Formats: sequence, C-alpha cells, structure tokens
Amino acid sequence: MSDYNSEKNRFVWVDIQVNDLDRACAFYAGVLGCGVTKESFDGLAFAILDHEDGNGGCLVPRAEGGKPVGNGITVYLNVDGRIKEACKLVEELGGKVTMAAHAIGPHGFRALIEDSEGNAFALHSNTDA
Repeated sequence: MSDYNSEKNRFVWVDIQVNDLDRACAFYAGVLGCGVTKESFDGLAFAILDHEDGNGGCLVPRAEGGKPVGNGITVYLNVDGRIKEACKLVEELGGKVTMAAHAIGPHGFRALIEDSEGNAFALHSNTDA
C-alpha cells in the first residue's frame, strides 16, 4: 500500500471473493484494463489488481462450497499504526473481532471485524502496532 493511501484514505483495500482464480483474473484484467498479478502467502493463492498510488484490491478464492464469506466483498478500513488499539476499541464499542490482527505477507496486517450493527469488514495497518 502506498504512503499516500495509508495517510490520506479511510477505505484502503478490497478483497473480492472468486470461485475460479484464473477465470476471475482474466475477467478483471479485461474489464478494468489493468494488470492482475497472481501471488501466494502462507499457502493461499490470490491475485492483486494493479494499482499505483490509489486504493487497491485483490481476488481471493472463496471457501469450500463456493459461497461468499460474510458479505462477499471485504472492505479494508485504514487504522495504520494503531491496529491493536483499534481492535481493543471494537470490543469496547459493541463489535466483535472475528479474527485477531495477523500478517498478510508484505501487505501489512489485518484484523477481521464485525461492527456494532453486524457488518463485516477488515481493519488494515502497515505495522502490527
């Protein structure tokens, strides 16, 4: 994620769940007119939609059964440099941390959250602080 994105934007990333990673790569590359780069981390294959300074996203294989997890698309909200504090506040303010902060390879750290209204999203930080 670019410095501009982590300093200036609240919405910083999106995961789009897909059934067939290769087919989805071809679809999004063609429709968006951008490169799509396949990567893997910790045994999970995914594909990143090329972006420079702006907000980015990736294609992520769905869980077994091909059904969306949560809302199908996971939006990442920026809490750069304060993910531990933000997760603590989630619980204090009536939400749930459904997956504690964890590394997502060279792309920083995320925590999966359910807000006080039942909406699922992720918190993102470049550091685990």
